[in-house]
Amino acid sequence: MSFLSVDWQDVVVQLINFAIFFAILNVVFLRPVSAAIRRRREYINSLVSDYDQHQAEAHSLREQAEAVRASARLKAEHRVAAARAQASNEAAELATRYSQRVQSVVEDAQQTAQRELDEARAGESEAARRVAAFMLDRVLPEGSG
Repeated sequence: MSFLSVDWQDVVVQLINFAIFFAILNVVFLRPVSAAIRRRREYINSLVSDYDQHQAEAHSLREQAEAVRASARLKAEHRVAAARAQASNEAAELATRYSQRVQSVVEDAQQTAQRELDEARAGESEAARRVAAFMLDRVLPEGSG
């Protein structure tokens, strides 16, 4: 049975070897790798945090830009409306002024026409007498001769 027997001394030596190997592995590999992984995780977390912060700032800046654009649009609309109102007022004023000029010209033309008509009517009786005399002269010499 020596073939299946366990030599406890070898087991103890193997356990000690394993403990020494694990201690060396821990000191040489596991701690440095764990520290490197921890530092890498902190770096990644800081990048994610910075990214989130910059995304929030960008969103805030976009909102501010939209507010500025909306304000500018509103101001421009007010200015356009004021300019349209001013142009409309100026057009109405020009229309009134030229309407008054037209009215004045029409009144002057009517007065001139009335004056000329009155002058023509004043000389109407004289013209009628001349026409009558002319007609009489033409009719009478033919009738007597």
